[in-house]
Amino acid sequence: MRFMTTPDHAAETPAASTGVAAQDWDRASADPQYRAAVVDLLGALAYGELAAFERLAEDAKLAPTLADKAALAKMASAEFHHFERLRDRLAAIGAEPTESMQPFVAALDGFHRQTAPSDWLEGLVKAYVGDSIASDFYREVAARLDRDTRALVLAVLDDTGHAGFAIEKVRAAIDADPRVGGRLALWARRLMGEALSQSQRVVAERDALSTMLVGGVADGFDLAEVGRMFSRITEAHTKRMAALGLAA
Repeated sequence: MRFMTTPDHAAETPAASTGVAAQDWDRASADPQYRAAVVDLLGALAYGELAAFERLAEDAKLAPTLADKAALAKMASAEFHHFERLRDRLAAIGAEPTESMQPFVAALDGFHRQTAPSDWLEGLVKAYVGDSIASDFYREVAARLDRDTRALVLAVLDDTGHAGFAIEKVRAAIDADPRVGGRLALWARRLMGEALSQSQRVVAERDALSTMLVGGVADGFDLAEVGRMFSRITEAHTKRMAALGLAA
């Protein structure tokens, strides 16, 4: 994780006009359980951004041209700046950034170990398709956060340029050798399952975060909305696969 997305992302759900989504941080954080949930969320995102920076830097080593290496290096730099914004925000609200990230290290590192790309193209698909699934999930959550936290979360989920880059390179590879499409489609389906499982594990292991999401704190989801949320995420995944020229 972290999770880049396209402008046509899953979660266009508008923030609620009442409740926590209409409050600023100072007011919303008076609830200690809500504050704990936001610290968890920002900690997960911060480590995800740091991991994305590391992974893009590694992917650059596999790039076939100097221009591709430079493009990925630029994207990696953008991810690190996102990490810095989250780290600084955690410190500003009185949370120690390293401690806030630590609970998510094992789950996120495990995800990346299980989905290590074997080549340049698999790395592109992972960053575009796999990471975007979790990015969509965080956008869904952001719609229910206070105004200040929501603005930060949405800002750090902005696409760093990887979407268009990945589409161009993957489609060109498929045009050159159509057999590549079948392999990458299978890879993307695996990423879909792993990314959804990883997102669920992250939430389930943190009481404050899971309580917020199921409606115990803030403007949470009810069970029916959880189902609709995952339907929206799946629909966005199908659109991304089509953009790459792959079967969902």
